[in-house]
Amino acid sequence: MATKAPLPQVEPIPHNWEFEPRLVTDFLDHAVLEHAERPAVDFLGRTWAYKDIGILVERTARGLQDLGLAKGDRFALCLPNTPYFIVLYFAALKLGAVIVNMNPLYTEREMEHILRDSGARMVAVPDIASIHEKLRNVGPGAGVEKIIMCPMAAILPAMKSLGWRVLKIREHAHFTEDGLHVAYNRLVERREPHDPVEVLPDDLAVLQYTGGTTGIPKGAMLTHANLTANALQQRAHIGQGLKGPQRTLAVLPMFHVFALTAVLNFSVEIAAELVLLPRFEMGQFLETIKRKPPSLFFGVPTLFIALNALPEEQRPDFSGLRACISGGAPLPLDVRQTFEELMGAHVCEGYGLTEASPIVACNMVDGLVKENSCGRRFPGTLIEIRDMEDPSRVLPVGEKGEICVRGPQVMAGYWKKPEETEKVFVDGALRTGDIGYLDEDGYLFLIDRMKDMILCGGYNVYPRVIEEAAYQHPAIEEAIAIGVPDPYRGQAPKLFVKLHEGQTITPPEIRSFLEGWLNRIELPREVEIREKLPKTMVGKLSKKELVEEERLKREKPG
Repeated sequence: MATKAPLPQVEPIPHNWEFEPRLVTDFLDHAVLEHAERPAVDFLGRTWAYKDIGILVERTARGLQDLGLAKGDRFALCLPNTPYFIVLYFAALKLGAVIVNMNPLYTEREMEHILRDSGARMVAVPDIASIHEKLRNVGPGAGVEKIIMCPMAAILPAMKSLGWRVLKIREHAHFTEDGLHVAYNRLVERREPHDPVEVLPDDLAVLQYTGGTTGIPKGAMLTHANLTANALQQRAHIGQGLKGPQRTLAVLPMFHVFALTAVLNFSVEIAAELVLLPRFEMGQFLETIKRKPPSLFFGVPTLFIALNALPEEQRPDFSGLRACISGGAPLPLDVRQTFEELMGAHVCEGYGLTEASPIVACNMVDGLVKENSCGRRFPGTLIEIRDMEDPSRVLPVGEKGEICVRGPQVMAGYWKKPEETEKVFVDGALRTGDIGYLDEDGYLFLIDRMKDMILCGGYNVYPRVIEEAAYQHPAIEEAIAIGVPDPYRGQAPKLFVKLHEGQTITPPEIRSFLEGWLNRIELPREVEIREKLPKTMVGKLSKKELVEEERLKREKPG
């Protein structure tokens, strides 16, 4: 069992923090100028220094400009974590274009919606047939003029490149340069600098589409100032003690806003080495940690759950971690405590949302962590707890209500949706849709999503309370609680669980265990054990599939 040294008590950064608006590309320019020889990117064993990335970005910007990409144009990145993502991201931003992030695992329908809604003129895609085919089918009809084809073989180490060319030939996307398709190597042929473009901090930098769990995905408009503020807030909040070169394990997908800010932008701002993994695969993940031990690691709760389940002999060495941050979803207390005990690494939970670039609050790397709290507000950020029935009323310390946020990281609004934008702000503060409270020390406690709250006979029941109780049972690995129709109470809780491998327990036994943790109203009416639980494309446990299943089940006749 690993042991941990006691954490010193560190005062938070003062919240009268001043921010000078900047461009995202300033981060890279500074890293290239000051740390040209420092390792910037490691992709499965192949490396690039910051000067190499800087050259590629300049040449790629020239090539994109020659293709007609101009300031304000939307440029979609449909890429996993690869050097292409980083280079194309910074190159397009240098031209004043707007990045549209797209998950390569999206369905054709989802891709088509985002391309149409954003008006993306160009899209970059890896030369992987399963991804390219979807873009080829829907792109032209959605207004896409160019598909940039990014060859995987060109960025892999020599032996892995050969293996991709020979052994994975069936996975290759086949295309011709037909006016629609453009090979990436064409973009970097010219060595002349791109024509100067005036880009301002308040210009739109990224359209980050919300997950769509409550309807059609909306594009959150994040400016250069929003994104740079959040990265600099992160440095001020958790990076006080970062000395010397850092190394970030980049397994979270950078098309997701948490990784875009916390992994990519923040790492480039401090000139850290980004060790990229195109997806989470445990064997590759563990091998990468041995090869390049990280000092910075950002994860989501399901990743920590998976690591906790490893046998002792497979547990990675996290002794060199300077900061280990969990975000994207609430981190169950039992999961955090187990990880810290097994790995000897201190985990800091943060809180945020797409519309805030995304980070709002985080526990200190060196400081007090209160159980089930996601920490104190970021520098320059104001958190208000407002009455759920009367949002104009700000509640006092300790009272539960809707979390509302002000700060330089808050979005400019939703793309082409002024009415939706108006609804999500109250007195100028961003309404998060989350329920929580602040304690007397300014620590934020997240209770649940307003939309997930279960109404049982007039009482509010929070799924997270039920899930936290379920995690106390040693046989339970994952848990999701939802509300289902109840003829007497209106709604009743139902709990879905996945068990640890080799564990056996019955639903009645789980329910009996929960009686010691929950009151009668919170106690699930039904417990269902499943081999796996649904997750979003970035690995977060997802309720919406289960809610839809229950709805369809009850609509069936008989």
